[in-house]
Amino acid sequence: AMDKTRGHAAAIITIFVWGVTFISTKILLTGFLPVEILFCRFVIGYLALFAICPRLLPYGGLRQEAYFVAAGLTGICLYYLLENIALTYTLASNVGVLLCTAPFFTALAGFAASRGKERPHRRFIFGFVLAMAGIYLISTAESGMQFNLTGDILALSAAAVWALYAVLTRKITTFGYNIILITRHIFFYGLLFMLPALYIFGFTPDLTRFYNPAYLFNILFLGLGASAMCFVTWNYAVKVLGAVKTSAYIYAVPVLTVASAVIVLNEPVTVKMLAGGVLIILGLLLSQKA
Repeated sequence: AMDKTRGHAAAIITIFVWGVTFISTKILLTGFLPVEILFCRFVIGYLALFAICPRLLPYGGLRQEAYFVAAGLTGICLYYLLENIALTYTLASNVGVLLCTAPFFTALAGFAASRGKERPHRRFIFGFVLAMAGIYLISTAESGMQFNLTGDILALSAAAVWALYAVLTRKITTFGYNIILITRHIFFYGLLFMLPALYIFGFTPDLTRFYNPAYLFNILFLGLGASAMCFVTWNYAVKVLGAVKTSAYIYAVPVLTVASAVIVLNEPVTVKMLAGGVLIILGLLLSQKA
């Protein structure tokens, strides 16, 4: 039971940090390309995890390594690239709604991976519907939904890719290695896969931009907090609670994003936002009971 409590706490901490990262990303986007922010934050994350735990991960054979490669490709490289490219096509509110379908995809992926043994519970599906209704309310509070097929398909693909990452890490945590080493190894492959993207999108290795204290603070927050710490806490939660229950915490991201926008950027609060928040929290609680 203690482990479960720790698992929920780890998931809550992760989602809290991920919910406010959009502010840091917004600030950094004034001086950096999305792919530059990504690469820098994961390099910082990798180095931080190496500093904390300078041991090497024992080699467990090709099959195990293949899981790490796949996790790096999906959770680090593809997920963030798809999300960032989606943001260039469609509204951030659309992307926010569609990324929150990840828990549903995770349940489907888990169902497929267990060959039909892990059936998504009725409560989970009901919780998903409630949460999505709430997320829709929050996201359309100001601008309404404007559909852009390319952007929306990219955002849905990102959610599906994150579900694969969750199921892969669930398997990886059964190998019995230290969670920090696991996370660092996944980062390693994620960074490798990002290299071609850097080349394609035109990466400029100009570090003088970090003389700006706002840029430096925000990239360190993304690298140390949102990448190094949060991927460790997320992978720990997946290990303890399973992929499906941990992923349900993703529903809370829009609530935190809106709350931080209200507090930091002084955006107004509407009744629609509050109603959406209530529905999301109910949906999350139902999903955890399932």
